[in-house]
Parts: sequence; C-alpha cells; structure tokens
Amino acid sequence: MKIIKLNAIPMLIIFFLAFGINLSAQNLPRDWHMLDYQKDHVLGIGMERAYQELLEGKKSNPVIVAIICSGIDTLHKDLKSVLWQNPNEKLDGIDNDNNGYIDDIYGWNFLGNSKDPNKNVTKDTEESLRFYLKYRNQFADITSEDQIKKEKKELYKQWLNCKALVFAKTKEHDIINKINNNLELCDRFNKLFKEELNKEVYTLDFLNDYKAKNSSIGKALSVYKGWYEKFKEGTTNVQYIEFLNHKKDSLSRCSTIPDSLLVDYRGNVVGDNYNDINDRYYGNNNVMVGNYFAATYAAGIIGAVRNNDLGINGMADNAKIMVVRAVPGTGDEHDKDIALAIRYAVNNGAKIINMNFGKSFSPERKWVEDAIRYANSKDVLIVKAAGDNKANIDTVERFPTAKYIKDKKNAPNVITVGASGPGTEETGIVAPFSNYGKSTVDVFAPGTDIYSTVPGNKCEFMNGSHISSSIVTGLAAVLKSYFPHLSAKQIKQIIEESVTKIEEPVLKMRTVPVSMTDICRTGGVVNAYNAIKLAEEIVKE
Repeated sequence: MKIIKLNAIPMLIIFFLAFGINLSAQNLPRDWHMLDYQKDHVLGIGMERAYQELLEGKKSNPVIVAIICSGIDTLHKDLKSVLWQNPNEKLDGIDNDNNGYIDDIYGWNFLGNSKDPNKNVTKDTEESLRFYLKYRNQFADITSEDQIKKEKKELYKQWLNCKALVFAKTKEHDIINKINNNLELCDRFNKLFKEELNKEVYTLDFLNDYKAKNSSIGKALSVYKGWYEKFKEGTTNVQYIEFLNHKKDSLSRCSTIPDSLLVDYRGNVVGDNYNDINDRYYGNNNVMVGNYFAATYAAGIIGAVRNNDLGINGMADNAKIMVVRAVPGTGDEHDKDIALAIRYAVNNGAKIINMNFGKSFSPERKWVEDAIRYANSKDVLIVKAAGDNKANIDTVERFPTAKYIKDKKNAPNVITVGASGPGTEETGIVAPFSNYGKSTVDVFAPGTDIYSTVPGNKCEFMNGSHISSSIVTGLAAVLKSYFPHLSAKQIKQIIEESVTKIEEPVLKMRTVPVSMTDICRTGGVVNAYNAIKLAEEIVKE
C-alpha cells in the first residue's frame, strides 16, 4: 500500500493560491476531519472516502468502546441507540450478572455514593495540591535531603515536585513569570543600548534626551521609558534590575499556597477505603450526572448514528458506547478510580478504551499501570489524549502515561494522540495548544474546529487533543468492527504505519519550525483510508 507523503505547508499553500480557495477555520467544511486530503484537499483522515470506496457492502460487527470520562447524556437522540446496554443486567436493584455492580445498565459511576444515586462527586481539587497538603506537616520544615530517612527520600522528592506544581498555580508565580520576562527584556535592551549609547549605566533623564537613530532603538527606548516612569527621578537601569530581582525573591518566599487541608470531596461522597485497591465495589449506576459535556462530545465523534439526518456522523457505524464515570467535572481524577474503571471496561467486554483526561502528578500510578497491563493481557486497546499544555511530554510527564515505571518502555496496547489542524495557511498542521513528544506521542489527528454532540440534543465546535484521541478511538473501532480478528497490537500497528507522513517542517506552538518526527513517533497524521487498506492486506496474508 502506498503511504501518502505530504509536503505539508508549502504544498497546501500552492494549492490554495492556484485555485483561489481560502479554507480558514471559519469556512472549513463542518465535517472536515472526515474528509480526504487527496480528494478534498483538507488534512482530514479520509473516513468518508473509506466508507464509499472500501467498506461499501461489507459487514461490520458490533464492538464495545468504553469512554472513561465524566459521564454522558444518555438521552441524546444521536447517541441513544449506540449506547452499550448490559445484556445480563436488569434495572431491579439486584446484581443480576454478579459482576459486583448493581444495575450497571449503561456502565458505572465510580464517583457516586452506593446508597444514594443522587449523591455524586462533581468537583475536586488538583492531585498535586492533595499530595502537597497530605505530607506538608511531615516535610515542610526539611531544609536538606540529608534529614530524610532513606525509605522516605522518594516520597520527599515527590512532595517537593508537588510543592513546585502547586506554587506554579499561585498569583505570585504569575507575577514572577512577568518579572522574568522583564529581566530578559532588560538584558536584551541593555546590550542594545550599550552598543548604541556606549553606556552601561543610565537614567530615565538620559533616555528622554536621547534621539534614536533607527526605529528598533526607538521602540526599545519607548518600552524602557514606560517602565522607568513608575520610579523616582534618577533611578538607573542597574537599580531597576536590582528592584526586580529583590521583588522576585520576596514573592518566592511568601505565597498563597493553602496551609490547611481542603475539602475531601471524594471521600465525603464515595465512602470506600481509598488506600485499598481491592476495595473496588463502590459507586452507583448514575452515569448522567454533573458536567457530562466531554464524554457526550467524545461519544458523538466515535459512534454517533450515521446518516440519520440528526447531529453528525460518527466514525464507527457499529460501536456500542460503554460509559464509565471516573473523572469529576472540575479538578483531577483519582488513580484508584481510573485503575478500576479500566478493569471494569475490560471485564465487561470493551475492546477499545478511550481516555481523554490527564494530570501532572500520579501518586498511585502503579495501580493504573497494572490496569493497563491487565487490559493488554485481555487484548484491549487504550487510546489516550496527549493533552493541551503545549508541553513536551517526553520530559514533562502527563498522567496516565503509557510509559512503564521500571523499564520506561511504552505499553504495547496504548496509543497517545496529539492534535492536528486542517493544514491551511491560517491554521497550520499542528494545533498550537497540543502537547507533543518524539517518543511518547504516537500519532496526530484532527483536533481543531471539530463538530460533535453535546448535552441537550445539540452539537457544537470544540478544540483539543481529547477530540483527536476520540477520532483515533473511532478509527480503531472501525478496524475492529470490520476486521474482528485483528488484535489490539495489530490495530495500533496499522494506525501508526498508515499515517499521512508530514515531510516538511511544521510549526510547534505556531512559532518554532521542527520536523514532524521531532514531535511524534510516526511523524504523521492518522489516515483512515490508508489504515483500512492496510488492514485488508494484513487479513489476506
């Protein structure tokens, strides 16, 4: 099978100029992510072309896709008929299928009270803050790692990491960032002025009297004079820098980090023994609670009913969406809930799991890793979002991670997805908000201006790598549905080997030109048409 190799930005721009086409974010086709580059000249994934040319008249098999997220609108007209319904369970207050979860008709809610379905966790704090406060009394007065016993040194390092993460969210940290920016500009200006003025120390009066020789010097002088006007007459550039450094030091010593434990949102509702991963039969069957926007959106992309003149066409025409609620509406998820959500999905027949959440710290990551390994042993594929922090997740980890703790290898049954755009001159190929990683992000997929289902029988446009991972989840569901004998590892391999290769430099965060292979393992954007052709070849062998 021939893989398309796209000379990214230059080729697209030439095409648009030649044919007078202006595909801005505002006038893209509503379903651009389903379109095909060769036929439609938009960097979609070719799903509609695949249905028309490769899948027409072929039989598909139902495939269960679990969405682990914050709940779903089970009443949405474009989703009702594609929701998984537990065939061995009745809504009668009895655990008919003996799986430990009573009345789990559409899935399960690990953030609910087992006795009251109306009592559920809908918000929480960030994991780093929870961990920081948990061990604050134990480590706050430590000034050197030498004071820590050997068995607690790793815990102390984790606590320091969380302290830094918590401080990064404070207003003081924002001011320090602005000061650092000012200091960087000061350094650049001082070098410029030294060459221009032949002076290392100068005052505002001197700058006011100086006539700039060119516009760049004039602009720099204008900015610099604006800063100086806030200080008393005679203040020098050296004194100004000293003031900024002193203010930065003062802010770093006093911050608004909370000094007392916050509300235990989860503990006050759920009532399990959180420290025991084997205490797993908690929660309730209410999967339509709190903010269920994100999962409703993902469900539409993956499997909304096709060609029914309602809402949108989902990727897969025979997906059954299982809902597993383990993420609060705001704040970070808890590792135990994610680990058990994965195991619930696997044990109840899901072959593909979609995970669109993430956080910067994971104290019980081994529980989650064990669950991912369990999914792998049961031939279940997990598709997860890379995240939207503009970060290199090779170096700044985002959890859950596909990377194993001990050997640092990536789990063979996990695909991590970054967000791409339609490839127009205005939007580019890589979404500016997307995380990236040469070794940790496997593929990119459309994630800007995507239209999908939202609560209340509506549809809206959204951006994010959570959209991209939902698109790849939908593609995986199509492959499993039409080629049921493919294993999870084969599906991952097919998706990765069939990408549209991007061979010209792309803009990382819309500013830095890099090779696509520097920000992604495969160096490409998923291509459903190619993937299905490759699957056909593999099945014939």
